[in-house]
Amino acid sequence: MSKKEGKGLKSFNKGFQVPDTYIIIFLVVVVAALVVAMAQGIMQVLGGSDPTTPTVINTIMYNISNALSGVSGAVAAVLMYLLQSMFNFFVVSGTGQAAITMPIMAPLSDLLGVSRQTAVVAFQLGDAFTNLIVPTSGCLIGSLAIAKIEWSNWVKFMWKFLGVLMIGAIITILIAVGIGF
Repeated sequence: MSKKEGKGLKSFNKGFQVPDTYIIIFLVVVVAALVVAMAQGIMQVLGGSDPTTPTVINTIMYNISNALSGVSGAVAAVLMYLLQSMFNFFVVSGTGQAAITMPIMAPLSDLLGVSRQTAVVAFQLGDAFTNLIVPTSGCLIGSLAIAKIEWSNWVKFMWKFLGVLMIGAIITILIAVGIGF
């Protein structure tokens, strides 16, 4: 190996530390596992998933379904999507968000006349697009830091595109409800 090649490899290794990368990946996986475990713990504290047992979670579902009883399935599905989008600010992990919200959303969709498949579509779309701007996303903030872009400038750049994506998501959900998906 020539001296020039050796210098190139040394300068490459200065900017990229393999052990640091493994530590970051490990921490991301551990945090995701903890979120899922805590979500399961919350579900157990709230009463588990048996719909026939009087529990806190069943009381919550009953009251939400009563409040939304006069709402059409299409409106209920869009509200589920908007709720998931807002919740994504607090729990960015898709797995963690599913573990926390789907035990409530699945039976709630049954009570509101929305199919469980449509509830899952609302969850997936609610988790997806808002990841482009939520400041709680480590991936987004890390990428912006590497690119040397301030988060506020990024939001100013992305908000119109995010609006188009959200309108597309609402149309997709309305189509899913319309075709009985």
